[in-house]
Amino acid sequence: MTMAEAIRRFVPDRSTVALGLALEPLIPFAAGHEIIRQERRDLELVGPISDALFDQLIGAGCVRRVTAAWVGNVSEGLGHCYRRACESSDPRPLEVHDHSNFSISLALWAAAWNVPSLPARTLLGSDILRTNPGLSVSGGLVHVEAIKPDVAIVHVQRADAMGRAHAWGPLGVVEEAGLAADGVVLSCEELVDSSVTLSDPNRILFPETKVVAVVHEPGGAHPSPVQGYFRRDHACYRAYAEESRSAGGYRAWLSRWVLEVPDRSTYMGMIDAASLRIGRHRLSAPVDYGDE
Repeated sequence: MTMAEAIRRFVPDRSTVALGLALEPLIPFAAGHEIIRQERRDLELVGPISDALFDQLIGAGCVRRVTAAWVGNVSEGLGHCYRRACESSDPRPLEVHDHSNFSISLALWAAAWNVPSLPARTLLGSDILRTNPGLSVSGGLVHVEAIKPDVAIVHVQRADAMGRAHAWGPLGVVEEAGLAADGVVLSCEELVDSSVTLSDPNRILFPETKVVAVVHEPGGAHPSPVQGYFRRDHACYRAYAEESRSAGGYRAWLSRWVLEVPDRSTYMGMIDAASLRIGRHRLSAPVDYGDE
């Protein structure tokens, strides 16, 4: 399935979409850019400390609510589009439900386990409790209300056509988000035969029955890193932060890098991908699944 078809079928207006779930790596930028091109509106974005992709979707007017720990990117600071939306409703008003990385994980686990909330001692004494209606205090515990995304969008190193995905490196809240969501859209660097994924079944991320789309999208996470495939493109992050500092600068960036780009293959031809590819590989040792 193409990314355009996956977004058209599984990310309608007013969806609750979990993405950017592995913290810094594996951010599904290709999916986010397709959401912008298809002019989706009134989305709720769910994630931990989110990457610049949240900021780009907010600037494009796709988002009505953010439920996350932070919006920006780790090297350049708070997202400028996010700030404009919060401070001056540009390009539209934005509702914010604050979480910590830990409490967003609990909210997703609650949905995955089909319970209304999970209790914890986290966030006691924090201002976050005053701004998020999904957090309440009783009996000396914080009750974290379940968050059930309509869809989780996840980029991985490899997957098969049946939806069995392998990912490695930091994974953040990928597993809990995928299990909590009604469906998972996968994009992958490599589309592999099922004999590859089934050779290491403990690494499979989700039941394949959760996966509604598999998109072969090499470079789909650029400029974020993909362990074993691509380094983080620091220059790209710096350039985006500088260009998006003004609303006009962001619109020029959006036109050049998203709206005038028909697909990811064209996008990858606009960057120096060869300089970002991992050159020094460190393979793990195979494991033995023999049982007789």
